[in-house]
Amino acid sequence: MLMRTDPFRELDRVAQQLMGPGTWSKPSAMPMDAYREGDEYVVAFDIPGVTADALDIDVERNMLTVKAERRPAVKADDVKMELSERPLGVFSRQIVLADTLDTERIQADYDAGVLTLRIPIAERAKPRKISVGVGSGRREISG
Repeated sequence: MLMRTDPFRELDRVAQQLMGPGTWSKPSAMPMDAYREGDEYVVAFDIPGVTADALDIDVERNMLTVKAERRPAVKADDVKMELSERPLGVFSRQIVLADTLDTERIQADYDAGVLTLRIPIAERAKPRKISVGVGSGRREISG
């Protein structure tokens, strides 16, 4: 159901982690899982520390784009940061969805830092039985 288009995705992810936070023009990647569960295709993204209003989900034709922005927490003037390891900035992921998925009925849920998208399998792609009709007689064609 999911078509991978970038064979160097893992290398890009490591490079982006080393290069610093993402921007809207060059976002960092976010980890995800994708699997089929019954008649749905499920994609889950790990984006802890992101508020729901900082999520942007778009579908254009069969291209699903998820963007999120993790903003720095507001701190008082007398706070001195000792250690900062949690990445800030923009995170993004694009996925090419198969034609067998119903992109009109995608459901999104965000809970405990995990964005879960449920994409139904299109009716035309589900397995179905085809009945065989039996003719009542045979005709011969003579010429």
